[in-house]
Amino acid sequence: MFSIIIAAYNDWGPLDQCLQSVAAQIPGPDFEVILVDDGSEEPAPEFILRWTRHYPLTIVRQSHTGIPGARNRGVGLSRGSVLLFVDADCRLEANCLTALCSAISRNPKYNCFQLRLTGECTTLVGRAEQLRLLTLQQHFLQPDGCIRYLNTSGFAIRRTAVNQAELFDSTALRGEDTLLLTTLMRKGDLPFFTPDAVVRHSISLTLGQCLHKDIRSAYQERKTFDIIDSKQLKKIQLNNKERLRLLLAMWRTSGRRSIGRPAWFVLVTREALERIVILASGCLPRGS
Repeated sequence: MFSIIIAAYNDWGPLDQCLQSVAAQIPGPDFEVILVDDGSEEPAPEFILRWTRHYPLTIVRQSHTGIPGARNRGVGLSRGSVLLFVDADCRLEANCLTALCSAISRNPKYNCFQLRLTGECTTLVGRAEQLRLLTLQQHFLQPDGCIRYLNTSGFAIRRTAVNQAELFDSTALRGEDTLLLTTLMRKGDLPFFTPDAVVRHSISLTLGQCLHKDIRSAYQERKTFDIIDSKQLKKIQLNNKERLRLLLAMWRTSGRRSIGRPAWFVLVTREALERIVILASGCLPRGS
């Protein structure tokens, strides 16, 4: 059975669409949904509670500790043999669980699975996200089918591989998936890529809102890099040559009519801003 774990914080509108996409997986593999409300301003509204009548849905509310802590709470409440993490602003595509179940059954030697992520191409910000996800997943895919990339918008792990009290480091408020990937790499346990199990990331923010979020997230992510250093884990940051190669690949891909060149400029602007903030915050004293 799958335990679908979703951490939410004031995301009721997008979350409703996420839960609707989960309902569309029926009939299919057995699953439960664990929804952890990480201290939203208002408790779950009725249009969220109604999904308890459609499938097993457990909703718990806690004080605001951050998404990693909320996910850990969900792990503790779950009962499934496979834990599937999905973000509140994501939607499972048709037959996602069936495809994931098939991939897990065919690959018993792998413990972790990275689902294929796509963007919502109806907006410029969404097309930029599609460009980013498509290029990164192609770049980090290994010849053996594993991928040097982990994104908890769609990530699954066998319960037998969760052998610590907390799967996610709750002190990493941003980039916790990168921290988890470095931990898995130290164990030689890269995620296996499942291209037929698709999760769509739908960004409802405007470009200005995205840039504001990028600044805040980049500062928090720098602290995650400090944690990686303190644990003497292997860094997986791109070097300048790899960044240039990715930029060129993104430029070529943006020539597709479904994406377009403007998406490339949006993506480069967001990535450059995030990079500047990370480098600038690295000049500050630790702990600031």
